[in-house]
Amino acid sequence: MSLSVSKRMAAIKPSPTGAVLALAAKLRASGRDIISLGAGEPDFDTPQHIKDAAQRAIVNGDTKYTPIDGTAELKTAIQTKFARENQLAYEPSQIIASSGAKQCLFNLCMGLLGPGDEAIIQAPYWVSYPDMVRLAGAEPVIVAAGIEDDFKISPNQLKAAITDDTRLLFLNSPGNPTGASYSRAELQALGEILNDHPNIVIAADDIYEHIHWGPDPFCSFATACPELYDRTVTTNGVSKAYAMTGWRIGYAAGAAELITAMKTIQSQSTSNPCSISQVAAIAALSGDQSPVEEMTAAYRQRHDFVVVALNEIEGVECRHGEGTFYALPRITGVLQRRGVASDTNLVELLINEADVACVPGTAFGAPGHIRLSFACSMEKLEEAINRIKRVLLA
Repeated sequence: MSLSVSKRMAAIKPSPTGAVLALAAKLRASGRDIISLGAGEPDFDTPQHIKDAAQRAIVNGDTKYTPIDGTAELKTAIQTKFARENQLAYEPSQIIASSGAKQCLFNLCMGLLGPGDEAIIQAPYWVSYPDMVRLAGAEPVIVAAGIEDDFKISPNQLKAAITDDTRLLFLNSPGNPTGASYSRAELQALGEILNDHPNIVIAADDIYEHIHWGPDPFCSFATACPELYDRTVTTNGVSKAYAMTGWRIGYAAGAAELITAMKTIQSQSTSNPCSISQVAAIAALSGDQSPVEEMTAAYRQRHDFVVVALNEIEGVECRHGEGTFYALPRITGVLQRRGVASDTNLVELLINEADVACVPGTAFGAPGHIRLSFACSMEKLEEAINRIKRVLLA
């Protein structure tokens, strides 16, 4: 018996990072010593004070449904965070908590976009942006920014991409998969273009806000462009900075009309995020921040090692990032030197001959690149890079 699925599924692809992780797990199960540089997941454990808060919540019976968009206590913690760190003021009606930042962005796409609409997405991009737009019935418009552009689009590129159908712009800074971060001045220059287009909403994806070490301090888009406050939906979460990927808490803040639409979508899909995880998120946002600083210091050390080591390989060019735990080296020189057809084929070569898993740049709209995550121990990184060098320099 053959069952058909909806027509929209023809344009949607499974997550390529998920596919890499599944293959790595399968090979490990067969006895292979696979080092995975594919996952965007911190190797650190969730800080103890956060776990303690969750345990108390279980003992106290905080195990029931909560308001769909998050508890009042969590919203207060989110309000305080935005005011303290971003100088942004939001009312509770302007805030939503979801089962991860991904769900916030998905809710925004479903609540804002429809057939005939366009969403501008910078490439390289996080893999889910284009498919979220397609699932909402809209069309992703890809604007490429290469390594020579520091992986950041210019105001002129943005201006050229805007049409009468543009409704949404994604800005991820620091960005996955590049580690590139926009300065306040660069955000303001983009904001000047957007001032002339009042129908465009800006999705500011700040999920890597705290994993940042660039020369310019981190700046959120709405902070840099207060005149666009009403059209900006700022998304963040606890997954990356607090090593809480499995807890699944993200949050967003913006105009009440947009947040209400996002809440409605959520009410008919997942309803409220996990009650225990919400208590843990309060502890993360309101408690001791020193573990975040310690983890970020480790990521920077790993970043510095990986970038230098990759640039020692003939045919590899790797840009220094300003944050995240990813590197996106350009490997076109290696492809030509080794006679390998594509970045996808090189990833296959590395997992088959080096026992190292990474993700092809094509998945992020960056053919000729590969993405490596350094969210693993320095010991594993050193071994992985040595294996990669042995194969690519052979």
